[in-house]
Amino acid sequence: MPFLKLPWWHQQRKTSWKPKALGRRGTFQKPGSLGQQNYHTLLENCLKKGCLFEDEFFPADDKSIGTGPFLQELYSKNQMIQWKRPHELCKTPVFFSANKKRRVLCQGMNLDCWFLAAVEAITFHQDILFRIVPQNQSFEKKKYAGIFHFKFWHFGEWVDVVVDDRLPINETGNLIFLSSVYKSLFWGALLEKAYAKLCGSYEDLQIGYVSEALVDFTGGVNITIKLAEAPPDLWEILTRATYSRSLMGCQTCRPIRVLGNGLVSSHAYTVTGIRKVTCKHGPENLVRLRNPWGGTEWKGDWSDNSGKWELLNPKEKMLLRRDFEDGEFWMSLQDFQTHFVDLMICKLTPDLMSQEDGKKWMCSMQSGKWVKGSTAGGRMSAHKDTFSMNPQYLLKVLQGNGSKRSFYSCSVLISLIQKRNNKHRNRMPHLNIGLSVYKLGQEYYNSNQKLPSTFFACNRPLNWSLFVNEREVTQDFRLPPGSYVIVPSTSEPHQESEFLLRVFSRKHTLHELGGDSSCVLSKEIVDKHEDWEDYFANYFVQYPEINAVQLQRILNNVSWTSLQNYGLRFRMDTCQSILALLDLNSTGTLSLQEFRILWKKLLLYQDIFQKRDIHQTGTLEQAELHAAVQDIGISLSNELCRLLVFRYGDPHLKITFDSFAYFVLRLEFMMEAFHNMSKDGKGIYLQESEWMMMTLYS
Repeated sequence: MPFLKLPWWHQQRKTSWKPKALGRRGTFQKPGSLGQQNYHTLLENCLKKGCLFEDEFFPADDKSIGTGPFLQELYSKNQMIQWKRPHELCKTPVFFSANKKRRVLCQGMNLDCWFLAAVEAITFHQDILFRIVPQNQSFEKKKYAGIFHFKFWHFGEWVDVVVDDRLPINETGNLIFLSSVYKSLFWGALLEKAYAKLCGSYEDLQIGYVSEALVDFTGGVNITIKLAEAPPDLWEILTRATYSRSLMGCQTCRPIRVLGNGLVSSHAYTVTGIRKVTCKHGPENLVRLRNPWGGTEWKGDWSDNSGKWELLNPKEKMLLRRDFEDGEFWMSLQDFQTHFVDLMICKLTPDLMSQEDGKKWMCSMQSGKWVKGSTAGGRMSAHKDTFSMNPQYLLKVLQGNGSKRSFYSCSVLISLIQKRNNKHRNRMPHLNIGLSVYKLGQEYYNSNQKLPSTFFACNRPLNWSLFVNEREVTQDFRLPPGSYVIVPSTSEPHQESEFLLRVFSRKHTLHELGGDSSCVLSKEIVDKHEDWEDYFANYFVQYPEINAVQLQRILNNVSWTSLQNYGLRFRMDTCQSILALLDLNSTGTLSLQEFRILWKKLLLYQDIFQKRDIHQTGTLEQAELHAAVQDIGISLSNELCRLLVFRYGDPHLKITFDSFAYFVLRLEFMMEAFHNMSKDGKGIYLQESEWMMMTLYS
């Protein structure tokens, strides 16, 4: 629902709960434990005692729901609120389902559409989802003790949050907050409960921005684009974001109501995909969105019942059009810019990047404070005399991976996050914060002292300092190798808060001037491979569309990191089959956008193939293939899997990677087409021309 910040009307309440100090930061592999609650220890103790876990730090009572008007409103709509475990709500509760269709969630009575939109975004990235929602949890008797856990990135460290499975229900026995379309599925409700615990209460999930939850799910960096002022290359930005596995959400403007065009104002949506389609009059850029309500869709051009779909060829129409009310819909880029206010893009950090992308970056992180009378100097434009009091950080940008471009300028991403000092998310109003970047002259290169006010009076910042009343402000730079100073500040002096400063680039150093020169966290992953993104972009400049021969040449020139010892080669017939699958506009070639879709999938398939190749033979047997397909989120019978080994296997009934890649591509394509064309999930009706297109050219 809405995304405005809540006013300061809450009352403080005493509690024995204290968040763990962030002295030694939790990593993703070894996260910290919120409130010193260790999941594995608590689970083992409960199993030994034969009892169900009850969380004393987030009890099953009104305090965990909230206080004041929020709680009163809930009781006015529900005569009675009870807390029950999933086993008390259905006979066979399920924690998680690998079936993508069964992951559909529904917003409850809380105004947390921003949170749910972010959850929807991560369901499109199975590897990220499984890291946030550990899969070794279930309601099976041998493993069940009423306790579950989830991982979140919390102001610079990963934390593991434990909850019991008691959930609030109304007098009719339905969940009050987040639920699943499938009443026996509970991962979403328990994830929301864990996030509510991290934020203080269910009430503290009221009203926010999609970007906030995306960052907390990934440790990524948020970029917000005001669509009314969007740059002319917005489509290229969306394309790069999609290819780099960035997570995206967007929001409409106030007030709260359903508009005549089907959109909901003051509401958060998930950006689930983009596609350039070929119409009879020319190309059109489309954006796919999802309403976290699971319904209430856009009614304009390219909506489910729009006549625009008749402008496409049958194959594109079948694969893209979704002719049923599920909350997901397409619209043109122009309409997207017209009807939405903000686009949030969460770029992934090396922690959760793919193997190829993660090797290009290093991240440095510094924690700091604005303290009244000491380090809270305010912004430069209005407070020149006190600006130099703000914390200052020396950034040395070094030449990156040896590429010609990095010799002259380097991509640097700087993020500033203000941290809350209160357990409750909505009891700490955001300050207006911003950052300024200055180029240093030769005389300051080796100095570790803070720069005086005379320096800032004589030098202009490289960026326009944007001050926003949000949790995070992020800016992108292209900086030549050299020394710079970063000054994070609040808009007004004497305002106190803690903050987190993060810098991402190919290669740099960062430390505080006049303070401790050691970095809180420094992570560098050396790039030992070619920059494939640049290689692809350059190749497609020369050949805007590639045929099967060129596709084979590209794929066989790639250094497949985990498979290179097995002499991997993509055969011509495999490349022809892959091209036919992805050639949506029926040109007999692939565009750069279509190839990027393929490349993203191949990297995921490589990781799954390597994981399931238990004996490291470079091939998969029937059982391994069955497990690999399940990892992708598709269930096949043993009989069908056996037949597929006959169809795609070599003479020894082994599946090589190129056969596996084509087989899974075809499987996902057919499943997507079936679900898009089936209104009841049981069958579809095809015209003869559509049947021929599906069976002969795919």
